[in-house]
Amino acid sequence: MVEDSKWRSVAIDARARALERRWQKLCALYLRISDPDSIWNYHLATGGLPDCGWKLHVSATILNAPRILQRIAPFLAKSGVQFKAARTLTDVSTLNSGLFHAYTQVGKVITVYPRNDQEAVYLAQRLHRLTRRFKTPSVPFDLRFAANSNIYYRFGAFKKVEIEQANGRRTLGMISPSGELVPDIREKPKPDWITDPFTASSPRKRRPTTKAASPHSFHVLQALVQRGKGGVYQAIDAQSNPPRMCLLKEGRKHGEVSWDGRDGAWRVRNEAHVLERLLAAGVSVPKVYSGFELDDNFYLVMEFVDGESLHDLLLRQTRRLPIKRVLSIGVQIAAFLEQLHRAGWAWRDCKPKNLIVSRNGNLVPIDFEGASPIKNPDPVRWGTRAFIPVESGREPAPPAVNDDLFALGSTLYLLITGRIFNHEQPIPIDKLRRKAPAELRRLVELLLGNESRKRPTARSAHVQLNSILRKDSEPLSRLALSKAA
Repeated sequence: MVEDSKWRSVAIDARARALERRWQKLCALYLRISDPDSIWNYHLATGGLPDCGWKLHVSATILNAPRILQRIAPFLAKSGVQFKAARTLTDVSTLNSGLFHAYTQVGKVITVYPRNDQEAVYLAQRLHRLTRRFKTPSVPFDLRFAANSNIYYRFGAFKKVEIEQANGRRTLGMISPSGELVPDIREKPKPDWITDPFTASSPRKRRPTTKAASPHSFHVLQALVQRGKGGVYQAIDAQSNPPRMCLLKEGRKHGEVSWDGRDGAWRVRNEAHVLERLLAAGVSVPKVYSGFELDDNFYLVMEFVDGESLHDLLLRQTRRLPIKRVLSIGVQIAAFLEQLHRAGWAWRDCKPKNLIVSRNGNLVPIDFEGASPIKNPDPVRWGTRAFIPVESGREPAPPAVNDDLFALGSTLYLLITGRIFNHEQPIPIDKLRRKAPAELRRLVELLLGNESRKRPTARSAHVQLNSILRKDSEPLSRLALSKAA
C-alpha cells in the first residue's frame, strides 16, 4: 500500500508540472506584462481605462485554470480589453485558499476590465457561454452573472487610490460620480449610487436545485473561520433536547481543489469518517453529532470544545512557558499521538492551531481533514511547512507517521524557545534556552532530525517526556517536604 501511495504521488506531481507548463505557455502568449510587486500578469487594453467601473471575475481551480484561460484569452485579446491572471498555478491555489490574499479574493483567478457598461455586459455574456461547463469555486460577496455561471462582477476602482482614515490606516478608495472619494469595499459589490446593467441581460435564472437540507435547526452565533474550502461556525443545535452548543464545519464544493481533485466538501466528509473511526476505537477526539448536505456543500455537526487554541495561548504570552508547563503539554500531545497511531491513523496536521486548551487545561486535538490510514497513506502531502519534515524520499517507515513525530518535535521546539523551527537555518535549543533539560533537548533534536529512522515513536516520546517531567517535579517535592519538616 505504501508503494502504491508513492506511485500515486509521482503521478500527481507529474500532472501538476504539466498543467503549470501549459499555464506558463498561455501567459507568455497572452499576458506578457508582469508586475514584480504582485502575483499578476497583464494584457493591456487598447486605449485608456476609466478610473472605476465593473470588474468581471472568471473563477477557476488549479486543475481547469489552463483550459479556461485557453478558451477565453484569444477572445479577450481580440476584443482589445485589459485583463489579468495569476502568474502561476501556485498563485491560483493561494488565491483560492483565501488565506494569503484575503477571503474576498477567492475565485478571482482572471479579472477583466471593461471600458464601459455596454462592453461589460457583452463580455460577461460571451465569457459565460465560454466557461459555463466548468466547475469552479464561488467568489465571495461578488454578484453572479447567472445561477450556473462562473462569471462574477463587482463595481470598483481600476486605478489604485488610497484613503487615509482618522486612525492613520489606509484603505482603497474610488471616485464617485459626484467627485467624492469613497471607500472601495469588496464586501459591497454594488454601491448604492450605481445601477446594475447586468440584471436584464443575464441568462434566465433556473430554479436552484437544492439537495435535502439538514433535519436539524441551527442558529449560527459566529463564524470562527472563513476560507476557500469552507467555514467553521459556532452554533446552537436547537432541535437537540436540551439545545446544545455545537461546531458546524462547512466543506464547500469546488473549494480549494487540490492536485488530486479533492475539494472542501471531500475534506470535511473525510474528517467525519476519520472521527467516527477514531471514536469507535476509543481515541479521544471531539464527538460527531451529525452531518448533512446542502447546495452540494457538506456540513459536519460536532462537539464544541470551549477554550482557546495553543497557538492563541502562546501569542498572549509575554514570556516563554515554564519548562514544567512545556513538558505537561508535550506529554499530552505525545499520549494522543500514541493512541492515534495505535488505532492505525496518522494525523498529518499536528500543530498549535489544531490543539485546543480547554477550560480545565486539557488539550483537545481538532481538524482531521488530512488524516490518513497508516497502512494506506495519502499520496498528497498535507500540513503546515514548519510542522512537516523535508524528507529524502527513502522512508523505512510510513511517511504520515514521520510527519506526526516531526510535528511533535517542532511543537516542543516552539514551546521551549518561543520560535518557529526553521528547516533551512535550525538554531540549537541550547542557544535559545540554556536551562532546558539536556534530555528534553536531545529528544527534540531526534524528532526534528533528518534521519527519520532515528525518530522516537510516539510511545517512546510519551515515556521520555513523562520521565523528564517527574524529574523536573522532584526538586519541588523535596523542597516542600523540607519546609514541612
